Amino acid sequence: MNFNKSFEQKLFRIDQYDFDTLALELFQYQFNANPVYKRYIKELGIDTDQIKKITQIPFLPIQFFKSHKVMCGDWVPEISFASSGTTSSMASKHHVKKLDFYRNHSLSIFNKFYGSPTQYHFMALLPSYLERYNSSLVYMVDELIKASESEYSSFYLDDTAALIKNIDKAKRTDKRIFLIGVSFALLDLAEQHKLDLSGAIIMETGGMKGRRKEMIRKELHDQLKRAFNVRFVHSEYGMTELMSQAYAKEDGIFFTDKNLKILLRDLNDPFDYAKNDRQGGINVIDLGNYNTCAFIETQDIGRRVGRGFEVLGRFDNSESRGCNLMI
Repeated sequence: MNFNKSFEQKLFRIDQYDFDTLALELFQYQFNANPVYKRYIKELGIDTDQIKKITQIPFLPIQFFKSHKVMCGDWVPEISFASSGTTSSMASKHHVKKLDFYRNHSLSIFNKFYGSPTQYHFMALLPSYLERYNSSLVYMVDELIKASESEYSSFYLDDTAALIKNIDKAKRTDKRIFLIGVSFALLDLAEQHKLDLSGAIIMETGGMKGRRKEMIRKELHDQLKRAFNVRFVHSEYGMTELMSQAYAKEDGIFFTDKNLKILLRDLNDPFDYAKNDRQGGINVIDLGNYNTCAFIETQDIGRRVGRGFEVLGRFDNSESRGCNLMI
């Protein structure tokens, strides 16, 4: 059995394995199989034989997904997810060897946080799949829409009238409404329509990205909670370069599945860790990235909150990115 097939099987039985052991195993494989990652590590002068703990693993800066093909081996992707980026920059690309794995993996993570998609009507304020098929978020939501088996599950960004009408109908069913969207679209809906969505799940997927005034997450959530009459606003933490997602069910505190681990690096020294692990740059180990690179240095800044983490912002001069820029 080859490494990829064996490792994928371990991921779907992740509870039976120790995360750090799997991460170190994957690191040694990717050092040898990923030319971009291998060259980066060699340029740093790191002896990989001396790496015995995950805190010793070098993390690949996320910008490499823009300038290089970050892949283990030579294969033809079934899809290449692309970031929305900005008009002045190259898009970040994540080449996916097996689309079935991403579908099953992302649905499995969703199930662990929220249960079966058949419990919900998914109403998305995002570009439709036909408009943005190479967005990992849009692809995932499209799969949730299909899995829900609901006549009201759909993309509604360009049809608010239909959304309002179907919310009213969906309220009379035994399924729960799951409204997921970009932040500015949720705010537009909140300001233009009086909707009592108590009992629904409201999930935002990012900041304003130039469409409206930027807001801190608490301010955004407070406004949406008042408008929709809900106790909490949920959030999703994912990106083009990751196969896994983290979710925040309340107060903007994200929790990960066992495939994902967050480490915080020093804000001034990317090769050191934040003192007391309180606040720093977010490094991600995503075991789902076993065909590309699982060890990514992001441009996000975060802090530990108990067993979870909070995203505080981005490094200065880092590029605006995210699903809002798709529109």
